[in-house]
Amino acid sequence: MPAKSKAQQMAAGAALSAKRGETRRSELKGASKEMYESMSEKQLEDFASTKRKGKPGHASKD
Repeated sequence: MPAKSKAQQMAAGAALSAKRGETRRSELKGASKEMYESMSEKQLEDFASTKRKGKPGHASKD
């Protein structure tokens, strides 16, 4: 499942970095912290690897 916005992609990237031990879990905030706790490394890779072209800054709540 691809990320719907640039913000979601960036949050997934931060969570993925923490899952891999590259950054501390304590540095995560908001959505990235929730993603870290609820998603697998594979799911985070899918979100973080989404192309940014044409994505809005933030997804609408629809």
